[in-house]
Amino acid sequence: MSSAYEEADDGPVYDDSEEQVSNNVNVQNTNDDSIHERITPRPQQAEQPRGPVEEEEEEEAEAEGDMSIGDHIHSKNGLHIGDEQLRGPILSRDSTPEIGRPSSADGSLSIPDDTPSIQGSLTSSHGRRAPSSAFGRSPTPSLRPFDRRFQARLSASPSQSPRASSPAFLNVYSRQSSATHNFRDTGGTDTPQAPWDVVRWTKLRKITGQAFSEVGKRNFGRPTCIAVSASIALGTSKGIILVFDYNQDLKSIIGPGTKAVESGSVTSISISADLSTIAGGHASGNIFTWELGKPAKPFLQISPIDRRRSPDADGHTADAAILHLGFLGTRHTALVSADDKGMAFSHLATRGMGLVARTVRSTRILGRYPDLTVNATKARKPSSVLAFSPLPLGNAEHIADSMGLVAMLTPYLLVIVSTTPIAQTQYKTARPKELAHSAMSAALAWFPSVKLKNQRGDFPKTSRSKLVYCWSSILTVLEVIEVEPSVSSDKSSPTTLQFRPRSRWKAQEAIVAVQWLGRSVLAILTITQQLVILEDQSLNTTDSSDLIQKHIYHTDLFSQNLSSLVEVLDEEDASMHGVVADAFYMSFRAYKGRLFLLGFSEVSFGTLSNWADRLLALMEEGSFIGAIELATSYYTGGGEKVTVGLPEDDTARHRLVQEKLLEMMSASLKYAFGKNKDAIDKQVDQVQVEKLAAACITACASMDNLDFLFEDVYDWYQDGDMQGVFLESLEPHVLEGEVEIVPPTALKDLVNHYTDRDLHSRLEVMLCHLDPRMMDIDQITFLCKKNSLWDALLYVWSQALNDYTSILADLLDLAVQSNGSATDPSTRVADLSSVSKVFPYLSYMLTGRIYPTGREMLDDQAFTAKADIYHFFFPVNDSSSAKSSASPNHRVSAPYPDLRKILDYDAPSFLSMMNEAFEDAFLDGQHSQAAGGQIQKLTEEQTFVAHVPRQWIVTILLEVMTAPNYEAEDTIYLDMFIARNLPKFPQFIHLPGNDLHRVLERLCRYPETDIAEDCQLSVEYLLSIYQPPDLPLVIPLLSEARFYRVLKSIYRADKEYAKLLQTCLDDFENPDEVFMCIEDYLKPTAGLTEKQLDEFRAVIIAHAAELVLADPTKAASIIEQYAKDLHGTMLLAIDDDEPAQLQYLRTVLEPADQDDNGRKSLQSSSDRRFVEKYVRLLCDYDPHHVNDYVEHLGSGDLRLEEVLPALENSGAVHAAVVLLAREGKVREAINRLTRHLASLEAALLGLLTGAQQSPDAGNMAETAQDLAGSVQKYVRVGVWICRGQTRLMQQVNAQPKPAKKLVGNKDELSVDENLWLDLIDAVVAVTKNVSEVLEDQRHKIDEQEEIAAQDVAPKFESSALVVQLRRVVQETFTALLSVTSAPRTNDIHRTDASFLRIFQAFLSRASSSSSSLSNIRSVLSAIFSAYSYEESLLELANRLLDKDLFVHVTKANTLRRRGWRPLGQVCEGCERRVWGPGAGAYIWEAWQRQNEERSILHHKTADVSGTNEGPEMTNINKGKGAASDSRSDPSSQAGGSKPREGVESQDIDGSEMSGREDLGPLVIFACRHMFHRLCLLKIQGVGAGTHGDDAPRGPGNGPELVCPLCAGM
Repeated sequence: MSSAYEEADDGPVYDDSEEQVSNNVNVQNTNDDSIHERITPRPQQAEQPRGPVEEEEEEEAEAEGDMSIGDHIHSKNGLHIGDEQLRGPILSRDSTPEIGRPSSADGSLSIPDDTPSIQGSLTSSHGRRAPSSAFGRSPTPSLRPFDRRFQARLSASPSQSPRASSPAFLNVYSRQSSATHNFRDTGGTDTPQAPWDVVRWTKLRKITGQAFSEVGKRNFGRPTCIAVSASIALGTSKGIILVFDYNQDLKSIIGPGTKAVESGSVTSISISADLSTIAGGHASGNIFTWELGKPAKPFLQISPIDRRRSPDADGHTADAAILHLGFLGTRHTALVSADDKGMAFSHLATRGMGLVARTVRSTRILGRYPDLTVNATKARKPSSVLAFSPLPLGNAEHIADSMGLVAMLTPYLLVIVSTTPIAQTQYKTARPKELAHSAMSAALAWFPSVKLKNQRGDFPKTSRSKLVYCWSSILTVLEVIEVEPSVSSDKSSPTTLQFRPRSRWKAQEAIVAVQWLGRSVLAILTITQQLVILEDQSLNTTDSSDLIQKHIYHTDLFSQNLSSLVEVLDEEDASMHGVVADAFYMSFRAYKGRLFLLGFSEVSFGTLSNWADRLLALMEEGSFIGAIELATSYYTGGGEKVTVGLPEDDTARHRLVQEKLLEMMSASLKYAFGKNKDAIDKQVDQVQVEKLAAACITACASMDNLDFLFEDVYDWYQDGDMQGVFLESLEPHVLEGEVEIVPPTALKDLVNHYTDRDLHSRLEVMLCHLDPRMMDIDQITFLCKKNSLWDALLYVWSQALNDYTSILADLLDLAVQSNGSATDPSTRVADLSSVSKVFPYLSYMLTGRIYPTGREMLDDQAFTAKADIYHFFFPVNDSSSAKSSASPNHRVSAPYPDLRKILDYDAPSFLSMMNEAFEDAFLDGQHSQAAGGQIQKLTEEQTFVAHVPRQWIVTILLEVMTAPNYEAEDTIYLDMFIARNLPKFPQFIHLPGNDLHRVLERLCRYPETDIAEDCQLSVEYLLSIYQPPDLPLVIPLLSEARFYRVLKSIYRADKEYAKLLQTCLDDFENPDEVFMCIEDYLKPTAGLTEKQLDEFRAVIIAHAAELVLADPTKAASIIEQYAKDLHGTMLLAIDDDEPAQLQYLRTVLEPADQDDNGRKSLQSSSDRRFVEKYVRLLCDYDPHHVNDYVEHLGSGDLRLEEVLPALENSGAVHAAVVLLAREGKVREAINRLTRHLASLEAALLGLLTGAQQSPDAGNMAETAQDLAGSVQKYVRVGVWICRGQTRLMQQVNAQPKPAKKLVGNKDELSVDENLWLDLIDAVVAVTKNVSEVLEDQRHKIDEQEEIAAQDVAPKFESSALVVQLRRVVQETFTALLSVTSAPRTNDIHRTDASFLRIFQAFLSRASSSSSSLSNIRSVLSAIFSAYSYEESLLELANRLLDKDLFVHVTKANTLRRRGWRPLGQVCEGCERRVWGPGAGAYIWEAWQRQNEERSILHHKTADVSGTNEGPEMTNINKGKGAASDSRSDPSSQAGGSKPREGVESQDIDGSEMSGREDLGPLVIFACRHMFHRLCLLKIQGVGAGTHGDDAPRGPGNGPELVCPLCAGM
């Protein structure tokens, strides 16, 4: 089998990367080779002569240079390095320790004991406060010493020598750049680009010269499409195909002298898989195939068909351009094609025999012919085939190869069709809905099944076929999976295909073309001619390039047919709204990993830059460090692999890259230090060599090739006397664990370099990260002791020698020695700080961690370390270990000397460490059996320690830590240690009760208040397992110690609730707990006895003031809910704190959850007293809230005489008036209100009178407005009172009474009328008097005062003030009218006369009090003018509403009278014609008879009514209702029924005189279907002469009529 993907006999074998990369590729040979040598499919043929393409590429290679790496390095003037800024000179971090506090020594890696651990535990310390002369005492006390874990602090990377960051070539690519990687910015505004090109383009000059020259265009036409295989074929606008070989020689000119040149331009072109035949599709619909060996005449011609002459034939029509064309499989007689009308066909030619010509059978596989849809009720959406491709053949057999798969993209669907043996749709999916309002573009490309290499085990040997397809900006990869027949099915069942979308990727813009460059590399062309390189598996954009300068050929092929999809917005299909992109697919081709472009003026091909090209480009630029870093990323797989030609397999990739990486490092070192020797007078650039060292170390660490690092790289730095730079560059890699082994020679240089520069702390960190087995133990021990590097010394001895106690003993001896009186204070502090490292060391070792790195130890090593350390401190034979102690507390021989040393130094920290170690499973034999016989390796004493420790340790500690050797400041920590661990391990620790009681007592008598909380927590631990025999004797101790939590637990358990509450009150740091306790035990469900409840309430009463002052709101809410009778007591307790009383009563009387009426119901007279007190407090502290509260009170909620003085004193007249009215004292309320109005009037008049002399006229005006607002507010209160009284009187006087004679005497008015009269009189008096004052100020001033008056008047805004007051009078009269002019009802009569009486009395009173009514007249005239204006507005609004209503009613009536036009002229039931030509004369006769009956009915109606209805009667039964039949036959009447969605017409269908059956009136539905009524009833199963008992009923009790066609009957 031969295919486009074959090479040699069996074709290339593709690895995971699908890039043909040779293992022995050389950097200097990465320039463009001959495209003939690279992509020719038949290398076994004789070598052809070299052509212009090769010559052009060689010229470009010579221009770029073709030198080796060493030549490139030595040809440059300088060493170009990366751009990142590295550190400056190394500075020491050492600092002088603080005198007087033993802290970690300089460079110490232990966290001080008062530092929180990284696990987030609470802060605690290990020391205790003691005089500075005391040996080993920590100067500060500890807090919660057992709540944290010891940690060692190791700097991951010293700030002075940060590790060089990764190369800048791995950043995400920006689409504006032409390279995939950007260099790191050096601080400038422009970001430098990588020196390599994403694609190395070569212009095919000879082909371009022949095809695009003026002579070529004149003879052959303009190139329109390109196809690439063993040859390069160009289709032209004159129907000619030009075939070139890879030497760019024109081999064939196909088409001249044949019908092809008469068929229009070549719109598509394809080359067969066997490379023998080429096919071209033309704009006229013709398809020609040509044998390349016989190009004189076409091999096949497939002409378009004429559907009018051959309606049964299949094929393209004459007006359809062939946009896509391809061969199926290896046959050159089987083709598939698609046109711009959305149709696709498969063509199969038969063999010709002698004189019998070949025939072609075409089969339609997509689309519909336009002429088949002429009579369709709904027009088809336009369509076109946007992308099209048959599945090509790979070098591996696949089931799909024999099916002839073809993928097609339309504006709506992706369709995959198999053409063999018959056309059948295999897969179909719709266009994504999220592509709304985007450019309409499509592209697809197949990649066939190919062989894979480097596969092991059960990995597949071949890849799956896959299809990439794009709609607009969304790209999807579809895999073709073979599905074997199941075991239960027939064995002869064929294998089926499953198409599975594997991944999806979205571009920034629409995609117009896509091609496979390899099995895992995609080349994507966007609508703005951006080339994007995409990895298939990860869908990561690895490269991008701008091809706008290539001027890729594109044309508009689809917008003419698809314009309706983008120019008309379809609300139901928003995804079709956008623009149609031009076609690029015929100009963008790929073959064997190369891209071919057809431009408007040239043809070019390009290859992706592989990894060697990119490294060479960096070397040529002089960026050798960048090249080493990039090669390192290739080696580790951190960068892209597939797109640069590297295999996915790590082993194969490492083999390729490692050789080049070592070569580049050697050449770079040679150049860097060779340059320095040549330029002796120049200073060495330290930054350059630092970066080079960092790059080389990273590369060697990645390759795990430390031999090259220390034998080659380090030798260069040693020879250049710059080993210090190398060693400092090595530091971050050591700290990150990349380099763990340093040879002894280099390690010695490392130690000397750091010690010479006094960098002990950094050296110690490095030593703790190196493998100690490669170190010189004597050298390291001497060095560490000399420089106090105890962390490193502990690490080396424990890991290299498995000695866990020798250095520990040295540290303890150092602690004893530093206590000498002759010791210098600064030295003593440093020594004690070094000794403090024993605690994190012990913590790590006893929990199975390596100190100080924190890594887990192996089980065997951990077992040995723990047993050794426990035996060191707690030996079994204490007499043998007893020796003279130099401790000041132990001058004589004492057992356990090492334990005593560490306890003398810092007992709290040791016990804290032991608390952590007690949790380890090693103790008490809880550990698993040690591997490798570790227990057998231990001594008898060590074996005992490994099985007994917890009880043994506690016993020894109790024995050792006794007075007078240890003070209470130390022993208290032992008591806490025992109290905490006894409940955790009760099965292992057993102590007698008297010892526990002494522990409890000592915890209650703690020496310092700073550890009180720790002691209380320890007591809680202890009491959880220990019950004192005489608890009442313990309670005074707990009370004295203020252990309130413990006391609460005891009282709660003993149900002593009063004492519990008292304890909560004593521990008043948390008031919420107090109120929670009160609430919990005052609940009825608490279950307290009467005695307990009385005692509990007594405590509340005793501390009432304390509770209320703590939180009045909570106290009030709880007492209100559970003990209302204590309100008086609580208020009495805070009698001298009125604000607290106010807040308390507010919570009780105005709770947040009060009822909907906004008031709280009161239960007793005591509640009334609380309300009265609350009102009085509101008057004093919140007078603005008084009115709101009083309005929600009911009758009898308070005594008016108790609160009225306070209300009047506070100015809460509103509340006083409301209360008077609510108590029924309406007259007093109105009198109080009118008096207040008079006072407001006096204040307002006084303000206006003195305004001229006031210096602050602006504030005066504001005050006047406030007073006017107060007048308005109180007048509204009066209106509310008067309205209520009037309604009450109307209900009392419901019976009609004779009208009284109107007189002007006030006494003859009713009570409510007198109230109105007093209110109106008061408000009118205010308005009248204010108006008079303002009028007098304008007219009674002399010339000197005129200017001042002009200044004052505008500020007062007298006109606005008068208008506001007159509005108040108008509101009052309006309210009076609305009440006294109520509409007549059955029980209430109109009282219009009431208003007249009140008004007449008002005028009489005004005339008696004033000699002139002119001022009153002006006030009333303005009011009545306002009434007249409002009446005009109402009349105008009424006319507008009437007009609008008439318009809408008229429109509704017009729609009602409009009829429905039938769909046809026949009854849908019996199919008889009912109107129109040929209907018959009986219709005319029936119409005449109906008119006569109507006329008779009309005259009879007129005679009865005595009137002539005229034309109204002719409108009967019109509109969309059910028409009634006027005939007497009930079976033909509509019966008032109204069909659903339909109407019945006039009976124009009656019976003929000849005896035609009477089918009744016509029924027309909204769907325009028409039936005879009788036919409709028969269809619905209802009898003709009756409605039927079981028929559904309509609105008129007749049968419900529905359209049978629409209802599916």
